[in-house]
Amino acid sequence: MKESIIKEIEQKLLRYLDNAQMEILHKALTQCLDNVDISIKNENFEEIFDYSNAELIEKFISSKEIEGCSVRTIKYYKSTLEMLDNRTDKHFTHMTTDHLRKYLTDYQKKNNCSKVSIDNIRRNLSSFFSWLEEENYILKSPMKRIHKIKTDKVVKETLSDETLECLRDNCDNIRDLAIIDLLASTGMRVGELVKININDIDFENRECVVFGKGNKERPVYFDARTKIHLKNYINSRSDDNPALFVSLDKPYNRLQISGVEIRLRNLGKRLGINKVHPHKFRRTVATKAIDKGMPIEQVQNLLGHSQIDTTMHYAMVNQNNVKESHRKYVA
Repeated sequence: MKESIIKEIEQKLLRYLDNAQMEILHKALTQCLDNVDISIKNENFEEIFDYSNAELIEKFISSKEIEGCSVRTIKYYKSTLEMLDNRTDKHFTHMTTDHLRKYLTDYQKKNNCSKVSIDNIRRNLSSFFSWLEEENYILKSPMKRIHKIKTDKVVKETLSDETLECLRDNCDNIRDLAIIDLLASTGMRVGELVKININDIDFENRECVVFGKGNKERPVYFDARTKIHLKNYINSRSDDNPALFVSLDKPYNRLQISGVEIRLRNLGKRLGINKVHPHKFRRTVATKAIDKGMPIEQVQNLLGHSQIDTTMHYAMVNQNNVKESHRKYVA
């Protein structure tokens, strides 16, 4: 109880004192209350907080929306924090590193989820508690001592030239063919693809502008074959929807992410090709670009990554090229 009272006093003064002053206050409170017997007569005593956990979640989500996070990212943040709130009886401002470590451990055991999934949850919680610290709701984030969870490095598959040709040859409509070509030549995200409008396409320079994560704008480039198939698809349409890709049937609505994923997955299953999904095209583009000597900084810019480490995760460099480079530069 003594520790709770000290922490409660510190929480109340957090917005008015800097870190050095808070340290002095903590030492003074600890010394003064060291030999004091504190007991609470009212068994129904409840600690009073300025904001409930639910209110803090809403404030955090609002801040992320202002920062331009995608709808999908916002939903992931919210579900992660609501899950934590539902499984604990503690106020967020009173959570410790031990509480959160136990929560992550119990979550992994109960849900039997992978290390990657747990690390994603850890990152979300780390972002939230860092925000609480920055906004002066807590003195120090309890997530700072919970480090990145080591995960197994798995070499993820890419699409070979033969596989891409097989997918192209077996498309049963010109729209899906244009989608495959655009993904395979630009490496754009599927979320970027479905947002493109016809007017965004510059056919003369074979490029278009996409809006990536955080609504960041960047140009992407496509090849001559993609240009031909895109033009054929657009010319075949009779609707007036400004979207580049629309449904095959009336009322010709803008194609959604799930629609693209389902079409590619079903095409892959029909041809016996393992796990065909939009992100695989993106990884393929990154890998090919690096294998052919494109500087990693340019690949980063092409894919729209803010951190170059992210680009390296996408690209699996061909070992034969490493061998050739060793002979050229080292041997």
